[in-house]
Amino acid sequence: MAMIKTRDGTEIFYKDWGPKDAQPIVFHHGWPLTSDDWDNQMLFFLGQGFRVIAHDRRGHGRSTQTDTGNDMDHYAADVADLVAALDLRSAIHVGHSTGGGEVARYVARHGGGGRVAKAVLIGAITPVMVKTAGNPGGLPLELFDGFRASLAGNRAQYFWDLPSGPFYGFNRPGVTPQPGVIINWWRQGMQGGAKAHYDCIKAFSETDFTEDLRAITVPTLVLHGDDDQLVPVDTSARLAAPLLRRGKLKIYPGLSHGMCTVNPDIINADLLAFFRQ
Repeated sequence: MAMIKTRDGTEIFYKDWGPKDAQPIVFHHGWPLTSDDWDNQMLFFLGQGFRVIAHDRRGHGRSTQTDTGNDMDHYAADVADLVAALDLRSAIHVGHSTGGGEVARYVARHGGGGRVAKAVLIGAITPVMVKTAGNPGGLPLELFDGFRASLAGNRAQYFWDLPSGPFYGFNRPGVTPQPGVIINWWRQGMQGGAKAHYDCIKAFSETDFTEDLRAITVPTLVLHGDDDQLVPVDTSARLAAPLLRRGKLKIYPGLSHGMCTVNPDIINADLLAFFRQ
């Protein structure tokens, strides 16, 4: 397996496919998944002539099951170490959900010097999820406390219930669940470390990316489904896009949080158009 060691000794698993002189696309996965969640997009964009790269975030998948450093600053620094190790230039960074927050922090803090050409935030947690005095429309902290209690109580069952229901919209009337998609989500989730997954709930719910979004200067595409039950569009994408200097927002009627997996033809086409602009 391909690994790099970060500045604090954490081993990060990654995939790197395609011509090394082609423009790189770096994919950042959501919680509690792995780089495997991008299989469809990686194969599609490899076929379009891009170099495609995806990593397992620390504590997730095949990377070190860290008990410390499970926060956005470390996640972004790990990406910077991976980018430096592969010497990526003019890369496009695409993040889903928690990975969208990771992209925002990485691009804002580490993406200078020609490292980044464009960014994409899909179903992203930006600008901030939790309800606070400064973010009165956010989601209550008690909701995320419930996530933590479910994970600590029975992670295997919790990781079955999420993809079986709200993640892909399989709980909506008339939507047929896809057993393979559910099992694959569960498989990826159970590869990671429970402590890292537990800590990451705080990272994705309480981190404020407002200043990161304001600092991003590259063209940035924001994609979101309006039936996203996990990261509601009105408290995320609709607030995040106006903070971007060169942002473009597209909202998909009826699509779920997991639209990259269950609606890949729609998402891939829009990504390709943006990449080629």
